[in-house]
Order: sequence, then structure tokens, then C-alpha cells
Amino acid sequence: MAQLIRSAKSGSDWSSNELYAYNITITPTSPADFFRLVAEPSLDDLDPSILTSPATDTDDPNLSEATAEYLGYLDLATRARQESAIDDFAAATLKLLGFRIPNTAIATRYAIPFNICGETRAAQTYVCVIYRPTTILLVLVVDKTIFDERAAYTVEAQVVAEAIAAFQFNNVKRAENGRPVLEAMTIPCITMSGTTPTFYLVPVTKELSDAVITAQYPTSQTQVLKCITAATHRRRVSDGMADPEFRKIALKRFLAFKDLAKSRWQQYMV
Repeated sequence: MAQLIRSAKSGSDWSSNELYAYNITITPTSPADFFRLVAEPSLDDLDPSILTSPATDTDDPNLSEATAEYLGYLDLATRARQESAIDDFAAATLKLLGFRIPNTAIATRYAIPFNICGETRAAQTYVCVIYRPTTILLVLVVDKTIFDERAAYTVEAQVVAEAIAAFQFNNVKRAENGRPVLEAMTIPCITMSGTTPTFYLVPVTKELSDAVITAQYPTSQTQVLKCITAATHRRRVSDGMADPEFRKIALKRFLAFKDLAKSRWQQYMV
């Protein structure tokens, strides 16, 4: 694979070429195998109106302010003409479902330094969870191809680049703080196509990171696990979480991923 082109691209410019060039595969996985749930997550702690109200009903006087605000973000994201609306909705969803734990922040548009091919570029997250101030715990990327179908980049390649950048950033900060660097981290990642989430576990090793830094083909293959969120009933794909039935499925998947993510980031936030 030495003949594959490797260049100092920012994370936002990664495409399937970079996945091939760094021996990375993405494997679709069933929800049962991906989440390995003992019991289905419960939505009982949420305001029932969040689960059943149309996204357009934000002026309903019977809704709490918090519920109306969340549905407002959903409505804007459903009608999105720019990425920021989806960013805001994704961040609101992570906050709603308790992804922020003590000493963390949910940040939008956070740029992570990305060392690639001997140069420093940026991996621009759309939303991320940061263990303040030195550890990236989770990254979320918006699928920009819904706004530009001719784009050469792919959201899956972008999210892998973000995960590699997070690994590099976390280890640099560990070294600066006198902690041992780690040989591997599994970075939990999410992509959003409109308001439809897909979940990933990206295992980043020092071998992979070094290969990206030095523009080499790693001998070990990196296998990224992916779990899509599919409806159990007929719906328009463009509706996403505006469809109340799909909203319930997606929110349960977010909750399941929260527990899965915490089990991974506990390994590198100490």
C-alpha cells in the first residue's frame, strides 16, 4: 500500500483514500453486538412531552421551558440549512441525556491539533466532550454531504481522523502533566446525518498514530465498529428525530452509547 497517496490533510478533508492509506476498516455491527445491553435503556427520566410532541409545537403553553427549548433545537436541525443548527441540537441532546459528568464540558466547534505527515493541521470537531482541560472523551461530526452532495470527503473518514487527533492530543497532555502516555485508547464517536445518529468505537493505537505522523502504512489493521440507528417502522429518512417513534429509538441508542462511552473513557481520563 506504499503507492497510496498520503498528504497533510486536515481532519475535515479526510476521505476513503485515507482509510485505505492507513489500513483502517469500518465494520457495521448489530445493536446487540455493539451495545451488549443487559436491559434496554429507560426514557422514564425524560419529560414525556420530549418523546411525543411535534418539533414544531414549541409555542405550546403546556410545555416546560426546557422541553420547548429542546424541541426548538430539533425543529431547527430538521429544517437545517447550515451545520450550526445540527451542532446545537447534537450538543443539546448530549446535555439532555447526561453525557456531561463532573469536571467535563460539552463544547462545540473545538479544534484539536492533528499531527499528520510531519505537519500540524487541525481536526475540527462539531461537538465534543472534554474532561477539563486536557482530555477529549468523545467527538461528534456532522455529515456535511447533506448540504453538498458533490463533496469528496466522507463523514466516516472525518470521524476517524478526529479520533486519531484526540489520541494524539490526550497523550501530549498526559506527558505535559507527568503522566505516562498510553499505547491505545478507544475513542467513542458519533456522526449526525441531519438528526439521525450513527455510533462508532474507534480503537486508536500508537502504531496507527505514528503511521499518520510519518505518512506510513501500518502493518496492523484498525477495525472501527459502527452501529447505525434504523427505524422499526416506515418513515421518511429526512424526518430523523422529528418522527416521535424514531426519536424514542434514537434517544435510547444515545443512552446506551453513553454507558458504553463511559466504560471506554474511564480507561484514559485518569
